[in-house]
Amino acid sequence: MTRSVILSAAAPKPVSAYSQAIQSGSLLFLAGQIPLDPATGKVLSGTLAEETELVMANLRAVLSAAGATLDNLVKTTVYLTNMADFAAFNEAYARHFTKDPPARTTVAVAALPLGVRVEVEAIAAL
Repeated sequence: MTRSVILSAAAPKPVSAYSQAIQSGSLLFLAGQIPLDPATGKVLSGTLAEETELVMANLRAVLSAAGATLDNLVKTTVYLTNMADFAAFNEAYARHFTKDPPARTTVAVAALPLGVRVEVEAIAAL
């Protein structure tokens, strides 16, 4: 089984010991993306919808580096620090899928890196 690191300059650089994504065979495992601006390295502090848009743009950039799109996603895991944000997140997230959306799990967590409110990790089929 092959294992390749995927790195996109259009997505935030990893802030710790992890890769943006790892391709293993026909699967792509994407690390969680947060609303971190890849150009400035700063966390976006806006509405949850705005933060979700940046998270999705970051996921799209990593997928693109592997020759994939959001349509290749088969599973996402969403982490929210407040489940009261679910409706706002879901509305912004749903706009990114023209076909059937991937399977998804959403969980509430006590905290996320850099104090953000949302993080999304994903698995794509290539």
